[in-house]
Amino acid sequence: MSGGNPYLKNINQVEVDGKELRYFDLTSLQDSRYDKLPFSIRVLLESAVRNCDDFQIKQEHVEKILNWEISQNDSVEIPFRPARVILQDFTGVPAVVDFAAMRDAVKRLGGDPSVINPLCPVDLVVDHSVQVDVSRNKDALARNQDLEFERNKERFQFLRWGSKAFKNVTIVPPGSGIVHQVNLEYLGRVVFNTDGLLYPDSLVGTDSHTTMINGLGILGWGVGGIEAEAVMLGQAVSMVLPKVVGYKLTGHLNGLTTSTDVVLTITKHLRQIGVVGKFVEFFGPGLSQLSIADRATIANMCPEYGATVGFFAVDEMSMKYLRQTGRDEERIAFIEKYLKANKLFRHFENAEEDPVFSQVVELDLSTVVSCVSGPKRPHDKVAVAEMQKDFNACLTNKVGFKGFGIPAEKLSSESVMVYEGESFTLKHGSVVIAAITSCTNTSNPSVMLGAGLLAKKAVEYGLKVHPYVKTSLSPGSGVVTYYLQESGVIPALETLGFSRRFDIVGYGCMTCIGNSGPLPEAVGKAIEKGDLVAVGVLSGNRNFEGRIHPLTRANYLASPPLVIAYAIAGTVNIDFSTQPLGISKDGEEIYLKDLWPSREEIQEVERKYVIPAMFKEVYAKITHGNSKWNSLNAPETLLYPWDKKSTYIKSPPFFDDMTSDLPEIKNITNAAVLLNLGDSVTTDHISPAGSISRVSPAAKYLSSRGLVPRDFNSYGSRRGNDAVMARGTFANIRLVNKFMGKAAPKTVHFPSNEEMFVFDAAEKYRSEGRTLIILAGKDYGSGSSRDWAAKGPWMLGVKAVIAESYERIHRSNLVGMGIIPLQYRSGQNAESLGLTGKESYSIDIPGNLKTGQILEVKADEDKSFDVILRFDTDVELTFFRNGGILNYMIRRMSCS
Repeated sequence: MSGGNPYLKNINQVEVDGKELRYFDLTSLQDSRYDKLPFSIRVLLESAVRNCDDFQIKQEHVEKILNWEISQNDSVEIPFRPARVILQDFTGVPAVVDFAAMRDAVKRLGGDPSVINPLCPVDLVVDHSVQVDVSRNKDALARNQDLEFERNKERFQFLRWGSKAFKNVTIVPPGSGIVHQVNLEYLGRVVFNTDGLLYPDSLVGTDSHTTMINGLGILGWGVGGIEAEAVMLGQAVSMVLPKVVGYKLTGHLNGLTTSTDVVLTITKHLRQIGVVGKFVEFFGPGLSQLSIADRATIANMCPEYGATVGFFAVDEMSMKYLRQTGRDEERIAFIEKYLKANKLFRHFENAEEDPVFSQVVELDLSTVVSCVSGPKRPHDKVAVAEMQKDFNACLTNKVGFKGFGIPAEKLSSESVMVYEGESFTLKHGSVVIAAITSCTNTSNPSVMLGAGLLAKKAVEYGLKVHPYVKTSLSPGSGVVTYYLQESGVIPALETLGFSRRFDIVGYGCMTCIGNSGPLPEAVGKAIEKGDLVAVGVLSGNRNFEGRIHPLTRANYLASPPLVIAYAIAGTVNIDFSTQPLGISKDGEEIYLKDLWPSREEIQEVERKYVIPAMFKEVYAKITHGNSKWNSLNAPETLLYPWDKKSTYIKSPPFFDDMTSDLPEIKNITNAAVLLNLGDSVTTDHISPAGSISRVSPAAKYLSSRGLVPRDFNSYGSRRGNDAVMARGTFANIRLVNKFMGKAAPKTVHFPSNEEMFVFDAAEKYRSEGRTLIILAGKDYGSGSSRDWAAKGPWMLGVKAVIAESYERIHRSNLVGMGIIPLQYRSGQNAESLGLTGKESYSIDIPGNLKTGQILEVKADEDKSFDVILRFDTDVELTFFRNGGILNYMIRRMSCS
């Protein structure tokens, strides 16, 4: 808090349990506009008031936020300083690597490396490293954890070093749960009390689904790892003041729908409305129907409907949740008192408290039906009643988001295989992966217990799951295991293959992130032999092509009960209303309606078995770690002693050529197009993820370092090694590059017309002295927040991207790496301009760049067109002039 803050006069006090606590009183501004602000905007306002120093955050910014009803339409820029940052290990390791490299750079430039520390609290949860190597086995949890530590020892030792070397960093060790669920159940403060000063909890995180915390009334969203690192170093997030869509919920859910059904319905609805770059704030009397876990599930899917946040203001339900999850009563007392005093507490049944919104849309909860989403995107909702019809249409539709292009003569293709001594037949639609996974649903007792109750009824009828189906249960926290065990449903889950002897496959983001592990060899061969559209069904939040498993071409998001139902059925090519899941031990046909638990049944079990003692016991252990984690030997030095032999942790080249002076801005001349891409290219297509193919450039590199394929591990686990990550950029087998006639991780080098891996082509262009650009369509960079989706192209030599539109976080990450995001004029694209991508491109970059400037692009000598410079704020221009956001911070810290 700066001594020059002009709002110090607005500090007030509140007494809690005999203690006088201070806070910045927004009501004392005595401005009638405050009462009309959406509650999410009030959090932005409080941060601006509290952190106002008339330098980075100015009084004019406070005025812009107060005047939101008018200024929301003017694309005004405001700064926002979050209270904390949250990381998961896939994105956290490269962040710590960058911090270590920044210390080296500061020292080289003559500064004090010890100044490089997070200036705000940073929580890092190790949750993305475990994968489903072993399932349907009593030792699955232990064996998967052993393999996790075996593969990731270097990474974990590095993180242990970081936890000691950097101040303000808390690391939650592996095996504790999924970052967003741990955040919701344990890390979320709701209100901070720092030296007697109260202020709202808020955060940014290096994962798109950071928005899950919005369900508890904590404002937070995903940013690029590069931007998060700047926040960790005391920089405010520069953002355009958003419009806020009010989403009004009314009516009552019917007894057979789940929170997952609500989420998928809202996701499709908001995607159709168009909320990219906007806040969505939920309100209305229907919220009384939704628990905090339900709200968190809706907020979790925010990236899938495209908004920046999906916010639920704090209300009485929030207070009940804090008690249920074992939060301290003293903390709950000052949270409630502060929020009510500052008009940040909501009573949803009171319409008089409804703020002004940019737009209001409505959903009657009684219209929600049971549904799934897929086969390739999370917002492609399919009613379960229409599933069979929709899947069969997808089979014959041309290749696309809703099509596989299967010829008519191959619709009846099948493969016979022998598995565990028994013969089975796989067809199009056969389920080979059924996973109850991810923070989205395993944080929600209602759907987890619903799955358990359905499993219990199925077992009572004698139904089974085929042994070749890779079933798995990977909860988001240890609390899930407690209440499943106490409610008595574990034995049934065990019988169906989702759990063995109170054991599970692991606590972490597993199948949902792509860590599904290998399929049985016989299954994989059968799928390939028949060229089958095999299916994965999971209770996750992402199902993009190539993400879940290379051999599951169709993947459907579903509630945990439906995951079990489809696992039993063994296929998605089924109409549950007319076809049975199976035959009971008495020879009776059993339908889904015979197994499905009612909402009342589930709620009764939840009230009885989900209790505060469980949360307290589970999270009391987190701070102590586990024996494997605690036994790791980590160096205790200020600067990290890089091991040149390491294939996991490597000092990155981002600052190698950096000087104290600003670099010269250079024009782009004679640039080659590395890739010519279409619409909806996701960060899963760009950023290295999943397993490392044995025939890839990354495999070649690792082999040259003496590793054998079984030790390659995943790209995610090697995010701390830029040599691996550069070679894995654009290595997704589902990448559709217009230069190629089929999906492949390859491109064409011009003018030689030689097909090669993307990395190899970039190296060939580099040897020729040519810079690179990328052509793309709409929504370039959608999907998860991945810093390597920007770092990787930088490593390949990409200087600019020209796209029809960008996903918000990815565009920010490109800017953070000094890559220029350019956008076609409205209505234009590569095809309309007659661009083939074989041309040589030149772009003049003036020294006096301005936000939104129009630049001319020349393609060869006979084509030219205008593009929009997508630097959206003056701060972004500053970052670009420095060569990137981290370069800017190093210069600033070195001179301080």
